[in-house]
Amino acid sequence: GILEKTRLYLIKKLLPHLEDRRKYHQEFASSTSFHGVHNIVQTQSKTRKVLWLLVVVGCLSVVIWQICSRFIYYFSWPTTTTVVVQYVENVKFPAVTFCNLNRFQAHAVSNLKIIFLIWNIVSGIAQKIAMEDKYSQELNDFLLGNQNFSIKEFTRKHGFYLNSSTLLECEFFGKPCHPQDFEHVFTEYGNCFTFNQNDLPARKVTLSGRGLHLLFDVQQEQFTDEPALGYTDAGITFVIHSPKELPRFDGLGLLTPVGMHAQVAIRQLKSIIQEYPWGECKPDIKLQYHKIYSTNGCLQECKARYIQDWCGCLPFILPGNGTECDLLKFYNCVYPAVYDIEIKGLCTVGTHNSTCPTPCEETDYPTTVTYSSFGGEKAIKYFSAKLKKTPEYIRQNLVRVDIKYHDLSYKITQQQKALTISELLADVGGQLGLFCGASMITIIELLEYIFTNFCWMCIFLLLKAPEMPQWNNPSQNQPTHKEKKIGIQEC
Repeated sequence: GILEKTRLYLIKKLLPHLEDRRKYHQEFASSTSFHGVHNIVQTQSKTRKVLWLLVVVGCLSVVIWQICSRFIYYFSWPTTTTVVVQYVENVKFPAVTFCNLNRFQAHAVSNLKIIFLIWNIVSGIAQKIAMEDKYSQELNDFLLGNQNFSIKEFTRKHGFYLNSSTLLECEFFGKPCHPQDFEHVFTEYGNCFTFNQNDLPARKVTLSGRGLHLLFDVQQEQFTDEPALGYTDAGITFVIHSPKELPRFDGLGLLTPVGMHAQVAIRQLKSIIQEYPWGECKPDIKLQYHKIYSTNGCLQECKARYIQDWCGCLPFILPGNGTECDLLKFYNCVYPAVYDIEIKGLCTVGTHNSTCPTPCEETDYPTTVTYSSFGGEKAIKYFSAKLKKTPEYIRQNLVRVDIKYHDLSYKITQQQKALTISELLADVGGQLGLFCGASMITIIELLEYIFTNFCWMCIFLLLKAPEMPQWNNPSQNQPTHKEKKIGIQEC
């Protein structure tokens, strides 16, 4: 049948004679570009055969060891870090967000001390703040009696404001700026105001040592924070960040107390991280409500998704378009939900398998801050006459902040692959050429030789396979007595 025809075809066409196979092996050993093999075959001296055999085996062992070590090193995903300082003619100025440490107007919270407990619940979304049980009953009574109370509108209306009375001076690179140039934003400090949030093209620095100069009046008598403790702090806190990112004060905010002059020298640092498995970033991650990816923005969107799923509403300090949470939901649902998110690790930051891995590109602004007492005697008298305030008021309320670039340069810290594919191939080729004199052509010759012998072995095993028995159906295939005779006669 088919098996017998296959046997005949293989015997006639594919399987060469034993002498031809020996001749093929001899020709391969004599003509291969794998140096040393032909010396083993062609030399007549047994001593030289043994020596060349030891040399070839030794070099081959070294090559295998070196190549395996290079592959092991490559699959450990090694990286190197390079630091480059690039000098430019102009550099973009970052965004700066300012907040008053005294968050609320004193007259608005004089009879509403519970507002600070409420704001602790709201700001706990960004940073977990422990609540004392002794205020729980007072808070519950207030929430049940003021269900239509909006902490967002109360903070916007009765929080810190920025106008000509609180921002006394503003100058950016020699040109005046105004409160209208600042954009309002909610943070854990209540009402805050960001300069250069929209990243205007004109806001670039072309000379080091000049930048943003501000003079604030914190108005301690008008604003307060935690009235049970009095004025715990007084001054301006600010954070420097990328214009396309939201401000993050947790661990990054700078503080300037009243009666002080802060001079802030900034540098621009760009970090480039390799994608996994070399680094920890994932370049395909996009954020829904932020232009560029950042761990802070990703963390906020992650919390917003979970809170909206659990509570059916969205806190106003988190990004999104959901229904705003009222105070009752803040206390009964949102605040416990934030606790569960942190305890269960539902929104994690850092490695590639976390919810918010590190960004592939990130811009930071390392700062150097120096302080001096604000105003000499003549300056105190000048501002006292200008503002019609006492010298003591000037010392207790005015804050000056100067933010400038240290120099017109930016530093790039780039994570690179320590061993690329091309370098790996170069290492492998170098080891093969050094110890065996082999190349890519040699490898193809060896593969061809191995494949040919493998095919011969398969054909040999197929020819030696036992014949398959033929199972005939007597009812259909068994011939009659007459047919047997005819068949014998024909045969």
